[in-house]
Amino acid sequence: MTIKHLRVDYDKVNPTGSFSPGDVLSGRITVVTSKETRVQCLLVEAEGKAEVTRPGEDGHPPTTRRDRKRYFYFENIILQDKKGDGSEIIGRGKNVYSFTFEIPNRDMPSSYEGKWGKITYSLHTKLTRSIWLVHKSKTEFPFLTKSEFPFVSKSKRIIIGLKEPQYTTRILFLGSGKVTVNVSSEKMGLKQGEAMEVRAEVLNHSRCAVTPKFHLSEKQTFVSGSRRVVHTNDVAFGAETSVVPEGSVQTVARTLSVPPLLPPTFFNCSMMGLQYELKVGHGTLV
Repeated sequence: MTIKHLRVDYDKVNPTGSFSPGDVLSGRITVVTSKETRVQCLLVEAEGKAEVTRPGEDGHPPTTRRDRKRYFYFENIILQDKKGDGSEIIGRGKNVYSFTFEIPNRDMPSSYEGKWGKITYSLHTKLTRSIWLVHKSKTEFPFLTKSEFPFVSKSKRIIIGLKEPQYTTRILFLGSGKVTVNVSSEKMGLKQGEAMEVRAEVLNHSRCAVTPKFHLSEKQTFVSGSRRVVHTNDVAFGAETSVVPEGSVQTVARTLSVPPLLPPTFFNCSMMGLQYELKVGHGTLV
């Protein structure tokens, strides 16, 4: 083949390799050819978009229909045969072409991939030799919004996103009686890898011993057309050893660490959202 290699790369602006609104994105296109090659056009595109696959109804598989929202799109034409006389030629061997884009300085959601949708930021390059000979290459780059903690409703027990202590009560009815769990926390706004102390006051008025269990509930929300779909996933913080005997009151304190690779809460995308809730349940010991 005449075009042996086509690739698009970008330069990192920080150790993590992520970009944010207002950053300058620079990179290069590398084209390797076996001989001199006439081209109609060589271009590179930068794009940020959200995409949701419409879930199937009543347990059916998802449809092929997708809803999209574009946050930005730029195009940089490197080579173009405007006259159509074949004057644009790529030399034999390795050829490198540089480009630069400036990412818009406005609120956009971070890169994310969930159950029914994803938010991606990518570079595309396309080399057109004729209407039948088109070569393409793509690479995605991580994007991190500057909105550290978007606004969330205070009625939700968010552990990443709400910077204030919170107190809640949960009443559980068992066949042998009632169990009341009062949960309090020192803070609710956390970053990945951080820890917080959670206290659970368990009023066990049942005839069974109970063991408090702490869970982190991930709530993904997707909007496609007129449909709103919610996908939840509970992650346990590990086995519990504290046992509250029957007919007693006991306070259980636990320091919970947020997994370091957990995606942060976001609410600045109209097609999808992500939030977390801290849940305290129990297991019974007969």
